[in-house]
Amino acid sequence: MEIKSNIRNELFKRNEIIFSLNNEKTPSFEEMKKKISEQLKKPEENINVYNIKGHFGLKQFNISFYIYDSKEDLKKAEQKTQKQRNSAKEEAKKAHEEAKKPKKALSEAPAETPLEKKPEKA
Repeated sequence: MEIKSNIRNELFKRNEIIFSLNNEKTPSFEEMKKKISEQLKKPEENINVYNIKGHFGLKQFNISFYIYDSKEDLKKAEQKTQKQRNSAKEEAKKAHEEAKKPKKALSEAPAETPLEKKPEKA
C-alpha cells in the first residue's frame, strides 16, 4: 500500500486519503475497511471507503476513503442514499399504521376450555 494523498479536512473532522494497492482481484469495500484499520490502527467504524478504481489490464487499484475522528462525526457528514431514505420512510409509515390499528383486549379473547377427562373403561 502506497499513500498518494493525505489531506486533513477540519470542517468535517476527517482525513481524506487516497492510496494505491497492487492486488490480483478487485478488493471489496469491507476487505479494505479491515485492511485500513489494521494498518493505520484506527477503528473500523470511523472509516468510510467510498471509491475503488482499477486500471484495465493492470493489477493496480486506487482506493479513496475517509477516516473520521469519531463515529458521530461520520454520521453527521455522510449522506444517506435515496434507497436508505425511502426504506426509513416506509418503516416509519408501517409503524404508524400498526399503532393506529385497535388492539384486541385480552378480555375479548375467547377463554380456553379445559379438556374433559374421559371415563376409563374397567
